[in-house]
Amino acid sequence: MRYHKIPDETVRRLPIYLRGLMFSAEKGNEHISSQSLAAFVGVHSHQIRKDFSYFGDFGTPGVGYNIGRLAREIQRILRLDVIRRAALIGVGDLGSALLAYPGFRTYGLDIVAAFDADLEKVGCTINGVEVEDVSGVDSLTQRQIFLAIVAVPRQVAQETVDRLVGAGIKGILNFAPCRVEAPKRVKVITLDIAMELARLPYYMPVS
Repeated sequence: MRYHKIPDETVRRLPIYLRGLMFSAEKGNEHISSQSLAAFVGVHSHQIRKDFSYFGDFGTPGVGYNIGRLAREIQRILRLDVIRRAALIGVGDLGSALLAYPGFRTYGLDIVAAFDADLEKVGCTINGVEVEDVSGVDSLTQRQIFLAIVAVPRQVAQETVDRLVGAGIKGILNFAPCRVEAPKRVKVITLDIAMELARLPYYMPVS
């Protein structure tokens, strides 16, 4: 089932709720109230109930949410119940760290291919994934890979995205420190770590 007119902010919070549910389940809980989930994830309980109302009625009055059922529902809504293959473009320090991170499969993502323009990196294996020459990007969809992570320098970010779009990629997570453009049919999410860090001093007390 596809849900329409769901606010992007609601979709953004769903993985946060899923993480909170998993954490609560690890503590041995079978049910959780919206207030307890709010304490886990730092979102007001009213907002949680409003977000869930877009998708149906998950809770039971006086009991709360069944953690296992709700987690499965969120995974289904986000389409995380199927592991999706992804490619990483750019195997520098950040790209190597992303390849080594074991937690992506929890959220339905498996990085199965990695590419770099540096021939010295081609042939190296990181976390079981062999680095390939960037020319192989053009055949990604033939390998049933439709998601890509971009971790390349700013100077080649747009060129890389253009190439991925041409190869048939449907979703891109961009770590390059710049804005990139793609057709509307391709979903691009940009995460600029430096820009996020630049916001922090504003919230720090002045000494």
